[in-house]
Amino acid sequence: MAEYCAQVLWLRGEQDFLGNRYSRRHLLSFDGGIEIAGSSSPHVVPIPFSDAAAVDPEEAFVASLSSCHMLWFLSIAASHGFCVDRYRDAATGVMARNGEGKMAMSMVTLKPEIRFSGERLPTREEIDQMHHAAHAECFIANSVKTEVRCEPVYVDL
Repeated sequence: MAEYCAQVLWLRGEQDFLGNRYSRRHLLSFDGGIEIAGSSSPHVVPIPFSDAAAVDPEEAFVASLSSCHMLWFLSIAASHGFCVDRYRDAATGVMARNGEGKMAMSMVTLKPEIRFSGERLPTREEIDQMHHAAHAECFIANSVKTEVRCEPVYVDL
């Protein structure tokens, strides 16, 4: 069993907390030492109380699913002898009411575009099989109720 850590720090300062007029900007710190600005989404809390330049939880959720899928895909491609030169994903997430009437990330769509090189290039069918396997192995996808779709963008096969 592995344990993963993240720290979240928010400070009120002189802001009007009880009047609900305070910044949602905060600091996200990870065990490797990187720190990034976090905030509520401007879709949820209007600017100036949200910071559009910071990472919001919904974006982080989409990025987490995309990153996990990519890491599994790269591992699987390497084990099959396919050389990946570039992997780019323009992932998106959709917020909607779930079956209980609560707002939730209802669907995340991954749109990976992968460039391969070498003498042995995968077919579309092999790419689809690797994506299916990556999704089945992804720790994050296995941890959520959200529908996760993968719609690969095929390039120069």
